[in-house]
Amino acid sequence: MLRTLRTGVLLVVLALQSAFAFAADVQRTVFPLERNGVQLHLERYQTDDGGKKPILLVHGLTYSSHEFDVNYGDYSLARFLADNGYSVWLLDIAGYGSSQKVGDGFAPNSDYAAEDIAAAARLITETSKTAKLDVLGWSWGTVTGGRFAVRYPDLVNRLVLYAPIVAGLAAIEVTDAYHVNTWEHAASDFQVKADNSIDYDIVELPVADTFLSNCWRYDGAGSPNGGRRDLLVAPTERLIPTAELKAPTLLIVGDKDPYVTVALCEEALKTLANGELKVIEGAAHAMMMEKPYYKIFQASVLEFLKK
Repeated sequence: MLRTLRTGVLLVVLALQSAFAFAADVQRTVFPLERNGVQLHLERYQTDDGGKKPILLVHGLTYSSHEFDVNYGDYSLARFLADNGYSVWLLDIAGYGSSQKVGDGFAPNSDYAAEDIAAAARLITETSKTAKLDVLGWSWGTVTGGRFAVRYPDLVNRLVLYAPIVAGLAAIEVTDAYHVNTWEHAASDFQVKADNSIDYDIVELPVADTFLSNCWRYDGAGSPNGGRRDLLVAPTERLIPTAELKAPTLLIVGDKDPYVTVALCEEALKTLANGELKVIEGAAHAMMMEKPYYKIFQASVLEFLKK
């Protein structure tokens, strides 16, 4: 029995070592940034060999930029990009995650967030000594990132809209200025089985646990609802000004995404001056954490960025 226990402990230790070995040489640096009287959390991930191309990752509606660093195995998008020659920047919009809290939860709406992104972009290009940077937004981050790219085209090299919220999700009145975050809500982006439990054939249990733990750690106190009020409008209302985007743009979506339809992405593609659409069959909103699809997602993003 004791031998079995020791073997089990050894296997757990080896598994943890494997989980945290990926991109172990990534250096994380926080850069002070203030906009509109609010201290913003801006962090850079990069390896130590220099010469990095900057990319800014823009988080979604409820949870902050830790979404991009689910540090188990090789799932972390931030560390994947850092390993592939990028200086990866993560920003928490005002009121989110490690950024300073705000008094009015409705204030950080999509247009406000676009200006937070612009402030970060200016600091990033100055620090990186480049004229432009790449931008990847997930979910609400496609709305905020898209609006930023339209307002400041001279700052954007390439734009990735991952799970793009092209149009309003539903005409629902949002009356609370803050969202009360729960485990159930954080888990709702994962695909489920018939009994509504998380499908652990699609997302590995340690991946789900890491993501959910970070949601509680960084966003457990709640998050602003300005963006939610923007998204919960009629489906006829377009949220990303795709026709005005100048930068080469990739729309990447899973055909099982409950918030995004392939048809809407196809319509948006027609309006883009320089656009591509990648549909990953079987994938959903959280495809960057889904076992059958995350490598396809990573490779598709990297291929587009390197063109």
